Amino acid sequence: MKLYRYLTGPDDASFCRRVTEALQNGWELYGNPTLTFDGEHIICGQAVVKESDGGYDPEKPLSEY
Repeated sequence: MKLYRYLTGPDDASFCRRVTEALQNGWELYGNPTLTFDGEHIICGQAVVKESDGGYDPEKPLSEY
């Protein structure tokens, strides 16, 4: 099963750390990063995917896979 997450947040070091942590936990980048402006801040987005042997549990946070 392929899992999908879309990480978003302000364009800062904490966003980069979240993406790096996902990569270290076996997630892979999916597509290009996105940027938008909310009138005050630049907001980043990055999709990540991960293959999972087990089934999907909608009650389990994706970050725990």
